[in-house]
Amino acid sequence: MNHQRQWVSAAIAKIQADFQRSADTHLIKVDLPQLKGIDIYLKDESTHPTGSLKHRLARSLFLYALCNGNIKEDTVIVEASSGSTAISEAYFSRLLGLRFIAVMAKSTSIQKIAEIDRYSGECFLVDSTNLIYAESERLAKELNGYYMDQFTNAERATDWRGNNNIADSIFKQMQHEPHPVPKHIVMSAGTGGTSATIGRYIRYHQLTTELTVVDPENSVFYDYYSTGNKQLINCKGSLIEGIGRPRVEPSFIASVIDNMLCVDNKQSIAAMLWTASLLGRKVGASTGTNMFGVLKLAQKMIEQGQTGSIVTLMCDRGERYTNSYYDKQWVASNIGDISLQQDSITNYLDKITNE
Repeated sequence: MNHQRQWVSAAIAKIQADFQRSADTHLIKVDLPQLKGIDIYLKDESTHPTGSLKHRLARSLFLYALCNGNIKEDTVIVEASSGSTAISEAYFSRLLGLRFIAVMAKSTSIQKIAEIDRYSGECFLVDSTNLIYAESERLAKELNGYYMDQFTNAERATDWRGNNNIADSIFKQMQHEPHPVPKHIVMSAGTGGTSATIGRYIRYHQLTTELTVVDPENSVFYDYYSTGNKQLINCKGSLIEGIGRPRVEPSFIASVIDNMLCVDNKQSIAAMLWTASLLGRKVGASTGTNMFGVLKLAQKMIEQGQTGSIVTLMCDRGERYTNSYYDKQWVASNIGDISLQQDSITNYLDKITNE
């Protein structure tokens, strides 16, 4: 075995050892007695070493690139990101002794930038999300590096048939619950890789669960799902960090999704604050988007006299957003008055309780 093969083998061993040191993420049963006969669960992905769902993706992307021969011991890793994937890739880059550069919009939260720096990563900030793709390609070429390209490789890097993926984890953890096969799994999309994994897994195992993807305001995924037009572009960009995209990403597989729901920014933030209050801990706005979708599906189930379980994801740590989504002045300036949306959640739950 030559030196390069030996290095790749050692790198893969380090990643596998890191995986073995991390227990699976928790599945939290949410206490909502108002929803009689409907059980709500949150898969808490914030407990990964790098604090988000993207830890799974980063691990898969590195293994995929290593096994394809794309990463060598002196390769510079470049990635386009809204922050969370970059944090996780910076972690794995440091684990392997590789230089890492994250290309992100200047609007990325300062807490995310600080976390990338903590893992010895470098941040290359551009004016808008639309510019991150071309700049990542340019930098990788200029530095003779490797552009990880999560938005293309997410769905192909994750093994949706086997174990250790998020779908397999969810269904194993649900085995002893009152409704072990969820009626719905609710997922927001960033790359589209996680929704592709879950949707494929459901079909492969012939499960009755429906996959609903919730899409934030100013993201093209919902419109693409409705129209089939892959050329859609939205130059405004999503204000919900980590989810929603200005273009139809290659990893977003619409054909494995059963339903989609568009959630406006005020609904996302209102549901985020409600969830944080319910759990007694901060969650991110993408989790708020997910939980708004959960409430809408629960409402529909109640109206149709159905019982069952709904599973969604806690995508990342809410502490990353103390200067944005948890800052009332920032929300008022960037999102607007959310009091009506907050009242609607409270009134909806009160209505169910009194029926």
